[in-house]
Amino acid sequence: MDRTIDTGTDDLLARVERGVGVVVLNRPERRNALSPDMLAALASVLADMEVADDVGAVLLTGAGAAFCAGGDVKAFAARGGEGGGTSAPREERARRQQAMQRATTGRLHTMAKPTVAALPGAAAGAGLGLALGCDLRIGCPDTVIATAFGKVGLSGDYGTTWLLSRLVGPSRARRLLFLGERVDATAAHELGLLDWVVEADALAEFALSTAADMAAGPRQALAAMKANLLDAQRCDLDDAMDREVPRHLECGVSADHKEAVQAFVEKRAPVFGAGVREGS
Repeated sequence: MDRTIDTGTDDLLARVERGVGVVVLNRPERRNALSPDMLAALASVLADMEVADDVGAVLLTGAGAAFCAGGDVKAFAARGGEGGGTSAPREERARRQQAMQRATTGRLHTMAKPTVAALPGAAAGAGLGLALGCDLRIGCPDTVIATAFGKVGLSGDYGTTWLLSRLVGPSRARRLLFLGERVDATAAHELGLLDWVVEADALAEFALSTAADMAAGPRQALAAMKANLLDAQRCDLDDAMDREVPRHLECGVSADHKEAVQAFVEKRAPVFGAGVREGS
């Protein structure tokens, strides 16, 4: 059943639609630049969606003409730089931001559900980190990607450097970070930063349909696939293969696997997780 989620702030909108947790960064007048309220709500909503039975995939997008411009540079200027406006010790501020990064970019990257970013426009700075944290990214001709950190004298946060290096390689990541190049949708697709580029007026429905297809899939198998993919980034081959086996065997006794096998014999499309969806 579709439902609206109260995020506690107008800076972030959220709902469940067609089995997809849809999260909208909602400061279009500031190109969806991050705010403390937005980040706190995003962390809370993602934590809830990760364990919600009626959410099989998560879709993150931005309101209006942008995905997310990253940090709010106007707010930085008003308080004398990103590090201004607070008397908290630097170590405490670092711990708080580290926790927030793990709860947002980190959770998008590691949660046991597919995550998709739909980019209606620019993704820059920490906003790019959020997009790169997702498993899949969908853009349109208006999409522009930029690291942007160097332009404002910052080094980068929200996992952008780590994620970018793994997607485009360390050499191209250096170029994008050091020079702050703006990458259009075509180039981003060629680099592997975007998985699809669709027309702007088709972006919202294409992204929701893609996420809904995964939400309707075999959830245990998809979670195991994602765990395998994460292991592939940090394990050698033998260790990764050893870790694959228990997950594969667990999927082999799941209701979804049995349904898929029966559907194959009966020459019909499988219906995965029907009990979970009916009871949610």
